[in-house]
Amino acid sequence: MPFGVDEAGKGPVLGSMFAAAVRADPGTLPDDVGDSKDIAPVRREELAATIRGRAAVGVAEVPVERIDDPETDMNTLTVGAHADALSAVARDGLSGRVDAGDTDAERFGRRVADRVAADLTVVAEHGADETDPLVGAASIIAKVERDAHVAALAAEYGDVGSGYPSDPTTRAFLASYVDDHDSLPACARSSWSTCEDVLAAAAQSTLGEF
Repeated sequence: MPFGVDEAGKGPVLGSMFAAAVRADPGTLPDDVGDSKDIAPVRREELAATIRGRAAVGVAEVPVERIDDPETDMNTLTVGAHADALSAVARDGLSGRVDAGDTDAERFGRRVADRVAADLTVVAEHGADETDPLVGAASIIAKVERDAHVAALAAEYGDVGSGYPSDPTTRAFLASYVDDHDSLPACARSSWSTCEDVLAAAAQSTLGEF
């Protein structure tokens, strides 16, 4: 059976990134699997439960500590996450697609394949979650995992928004937390420019008080 791999949470300033791999007969998947961003949250959860019941699924989490590690980069972390998720369902002789997390899709696919012990064929394509049902299924699983993670952060910190830098709620949460604690929350990707901006604004505000 073929496989598909995708990730969710590569761009947020808060929380972990997740990758998922799905190995299944594509014909057994629901008709509306696809890019998770185009599917309503409630339906995503329904689809994720159905997919898990019909397919072999692997999930990998990349926490903030690894994302902020200066010895690595997001492309390498994405390769590793895809490979870790795929390793959980890989078998010799399989072939499938991964959603390319690099401008050079061929290089991305080669790097993922090199990180998996099984002998398999990996084809990387940009936008594969929109064209390949197994990659779409993996996109849904990864997004549901990411959503659950953000919900857990909200339970701990209060409303953190989506976690993306463009989200005003997320930016307001970071600014308020820094104002209250003089530091970033543990869930923040401190190496992101958004965090640097929030810290710089707080420092400027403090200077203005003197």
